Amino acid sequence: MAADKQVTTTGLLGWIDERFPLTSNWRAHLSEYYAPKNFNFWYFFGSLALLLLVNQIVTGIFLTMHYKPDALLAFASVEYIMREVPYGWLIRYLHSTGASAFFIVVYLHMFRGLIYGSYKKPRELIWIFGVLIFLTLMGEAFFGYLLPWGQMSYWGAQVIVNLFGSVPFIGDDLSLWIRGDYVVSDATLNRFFAFHVIALPLAIIGLVAAHILALHEVGSNNPDGVEIKDNKDPKTGVPRDGIPFHPYYTVKDMFGSMVFLFVFSVIIFFAPEMGGYFLEHNNFLPANPLVTPEHIAPVWYFTPYYSILRAIPPMWESQFPGVAAMGLAVMVFFLLPWLDRCPVKSIRYRGASFKNWIAVFVISTLVLGYLGTVPIDVWGKFGAGVPLVSNTEVATWVARIFTILYFAFFALMPWYTKNEKTLPVPARVT
Repeated sequence: MAADKQVTTTGLLGWIDERFPLTSNWRAHLSEYYAPKNFNFWYFFGSLALLLLVNQIVTGIFLTMHYKPDALLAFASVEYIMREVPYGWLIRYLHSTGASAFFIVVYLHMFRGLIYGSYKKPRELIWIFGVLIFLTLMGEAFFGYLLPWGQMSYWGAQVIVNLFGSVPFIGDDLSLWIRGDYVVSDATLNRFFAFHVIALPLAIIGLVAAHILALHEVGSNNPDGVEIKDNKDPKTGVPRDGIPFHPYYTVKDMFGSMVFLFVFSVIIFFAPEMGGYFLEHNNFLPANPLVTPEHIAPVWYFTPYYSILRAIPPMWESQFPGVAAMGLAVMVFFLLPWLDRCPVKSIRYRGASFKNWIAVFVISTLVLGYLGTVPIDVWGKFGAGVPLVSNTEVATWVARIFTILYFAFFALMPWYTKNEKTLPVPARVT
């Protein structure tokens, strides 16, 4: 095997290899990168996230060819793309639906890391890069949310930017710097466009590259939480429980991508608005600074954090406690590698306490996400007309209870993970 690696390529490939490490990188990251042989359904979402990143970049390039980052022309340019540009409607829906699909895939990818302990030693840095990608992606989505210059875009950005004004000492200057003006205006649109199109995409691409390089340095985790590098063939040095990523997992990921693209296409062609969750109805109206929508809410993927913001009561006439709690709800993910004290990685061999708390965390996130999509003083219907949210007071207390449970999952983790009863972990993958 060692002799094979010394074979010098010829022709065009040989000419390239003399000047660029093409073949060596192909071997290191694909054909001779050995991944655990027991990957399951949950391991599709990393490659799907990469696929959607490419989709967002490509469709974004085509959209910028016709979009006008001008407060007087932005909404009309989006309508022009939808109505006049050949297949412009498809490109726009690929981008807008792709944003929601991106967050669905990223949330499921993070959940897989959570249940299989992919944040534990030696993968702490992989997890940190992943959370940084998540934060940057949230910023990218926020900046892009204003660009259509519809009613919800304008007023959503107005509300979110004003929240920064609650930060002690620097709040007013910070919100002014973000807006570029005293109100959301043409200056805000231009700087948001620059961040959305240039700055943050470059940051995401760099973080994704670092995420993959760190992953391939220490190796992939697996549903059993067994380190395959600890059991290698003494002659070849190949992990006994590993298989080459290419062609085995490239073919597997291609199949998963085709299934995903089928579902993605059905949504784009038949329900691109997804009942107002992917594209809000108010965003089909041009922005009007003189008319405030009845209900201002962020896109669905921000609603759990928005509910946390609304659940925390103001202090000294300041909304900063809610803003701080909203930020902490995301930043706490960085601490997971050190909060979890259990020596076992995978949920397959962990105790009942961890499984119960995972369930509490998921339910809390879903309930908070739902509460963030509706006004808290509106009757929410669940099932056959059963009231879920009856009035402001009940909704507020429901949000507060689930906010406490959300943070309790992290705050109590050192205790319930240290004392949980675990099952024996197999020496090799099952």
